[in-house]
Amino acid sequence: MEKLTDSEEYKRDQLIKKIEHAVEHMKLAELEAVSYDLFVKGYLQEP
Repeated sequence: MEKLTDSEEYKRDQLIKKIEHAVEHMKLAELEAVSYDLFVKGYLQEP
């Protein structure tokens, strides 16, 4: 993985915070849908 610039790292951190906030407010069905989508795209592995 290539090194991110400070600006890119800041933007990445801000996006992560926004995503975390959104996930905290999702209902179970919404979380399951996001989880499935991430799994299908290869971002999550089955335990």
